[in-house]
Amino acid sequence: MKRLFSILVIATIMAFGAENVNASNNVNALPATIVNFTQDENQVAEEMETEEVGFHQELKRRFIEGGPGFMGIVLLSLILGLAIAIERIIYLNLATTNTKKLSQDVEDALNTGGIEAAKEVCRNTSGPVASIFYQGLDRAEEGPEAAEKAVVAYGGVQMGQLEKNVSWVSLFIAIAPMLGFMGTVIGMIEAFDRIEAAGDMQPSLVAGGIKIALLTTVFGLIVAIILQIFYNYIIAKIDRIVNDMEDASITLIDILVDYKNKRRV
Repeated sequence: MKRLFSILVIATIMAFGAENVNASNNVNALPATIVNFTQDENQVAEEMETEEVGFHQELKRRFIEGGPGFMGIVLLSLILGLAIAIERIIYLNLATTNTKKLSQDVEDALNTGGIEAAKEVCRNTSGPVASIFYQGLDRAEEGPEAAEKAVVAYGGVQMGQLEKNVSWVSLFIAIAPMLGFMGTVIGMIEAFDRIEAAGDMQPSLVAGGIKIALLTTVFGLIVAIILQIFYNYIIAKIDRIVNDMEDASITLIDILVDYKNKRRV
């Protein structure tokens, strides 16, 4: 019995000792694991940073290799096209008006304060729709027909303001790939000139010219794609504003007809 008890005590002591040893090993291994995890994390971050810097450096290097002549013109097309596109986007966003709210405010002001009160509402509202309303209200005393003619005429003026300088963006979209293709042709001509001068067909003679040709084409297409996205957004924005102008013009004529009928009564 004593021997059995002694065996159980020894086994218990050995079990606790093994657990303590394992715990100690795990604790000692924990800092190493943390260090390894931190090193891996830092290595991944450094690799990502290296890739990002490498991409920009590669883009810069390729741009320089394309030659300052055509690549500079392509870059200028991108800068000018983006400047015009951003200016148009800002203008169109400022020109956007809540036509339903404006129509309701004009109608309420017309019924309570007359023509002048409605014109004051239009003065305090920005955008082409408010300007069209103002022109229609300015001719409202002459009848709905005169107001409609004024709205139609001034609507054309406002459409011209919305589409101002948009044609320049389309011009840069067309010019950028053309410049790239021209650089391609010139690069190929230079490559063949080198072959002719050397009198031998060596890959090293034509590689530089062909590379320049391909780089100018690629950058020209990239510029055209970027500007095309902005151009499509601008055109869609203009179409939306023009539709609002047409709907608001019809609403204004109906408001003026109702106002004239109420005055007769």
